[in-house]
Amino acid sequence: MSTATPVAVTGAEGFIGSHLVEALVASGRRVRAMVQYNSFASHGWLELLPSEVRDHVEVVMGDVRDPGSVRELVAGCDTVYHLAALIAIPYSYRAPRSYVDTNVTGTLNVLEAVRDVGAARLVHTSTSETYGTARTVPISEDHPINTQSPYAASKAGADRLADSYHASFGTPVVTLRPFNTFGPRQSMRAVIPTVIGQVAAGERTVTLGDLRPTRDFTFVHDTAAAFLAAGTAPAGKVVGRTFNAGTGGEISVGDLVTLIGKLMGTDLAVVEDPARLRPAGSEVMRLVCDATRLREATGWAPAYSLEDGLARTIDFFRDPAHLARYKTAAYNV
Repeated sequence: MSTATPVAVTGAEGFIGSHLVEALVASGRRVRAMVQYNSFASHGWLELLPSEVRDHVEVVMGDVRDPGSVRELVAGCDTVYHLAALIAIPYSYRAPRSYVDTNVTGTLNVLEAVRDVGAARLVHTSTSETYGTARTVPISEDHPINTQSPYAASKAGADRLADSYHASFGTPVVTLRPFNTFGPRQSMRAVIPTVIGQVAAGERTVTLGDLRPTRDFTFVHDTAAAFLAAGTAPAGKVVGRTFNAGTGGEISVGDLVTLIGKLMGTDLAVVEDPARLRPAGSEVMRLVCDATRLREATGWAPAYSLEDGLARTIDFFRDPAHLARYKTAAYNV
């Protein structure tokens, strides 16, 4: 049975957000889930959740760019998980203002609403992209911020706002900085679904950008668990602090393609598409996480290996009903 007081989730219809909603319900919480308003009345990935999960979810159509929508969402909630964001790096080169509107102003609206209603905790979502290419590894929270894309800059701006609200007004903010999350329901703008989706659709030559960058890939169930840890740990251990969430391992995109091919039982060739390459000064070449601070404060640790997570993701994309939702042949920015 869910507890009476709900928690709020922005960006609930998205990849990580929908998995977090599932995890929250499994932990016994009722969820008030903000879904970006659309005239199709689509609830995004929440529509795939089983009815026994959806029975504990109240969907609120709105937009974090609108203060009234956010105020309505958080009223009466004890904890707010703020995941709503524009996240595609290539599109941030085309439409940087929209990233400021959603990621910075949207976060400001959430902070103001949490402060106004007196919610007990706000878990704000950052990104490892704010670090830029690693200067020292593994990357701890003390690593310099080096924003190499408009997306990263907008997220860093949101992080600084969150920090300032805690310092200025005592707003009970915890910032979680996930490294590269992957898993079922992820969009084709990310490399792992791009490769798996193309192979599941019958391709044996995959089209990608740069194969050299390395990333610390974290399975989405582990990322959702990190959000729960940040939202439920004793306040004295987490409020006012920033935490990385990642595995501490890294793999290059090229080696990742080889591994996915092995798990899917095929040898893969790669064609480089110049349109998928970031501008030279914008590519983040290396990310690998130090999650010691989160582990020591909350006990969180990843439970899934890269291979385990990839196997579950492959199973998802091999389901024809799921694969049909994607345009595997297109470059999804």
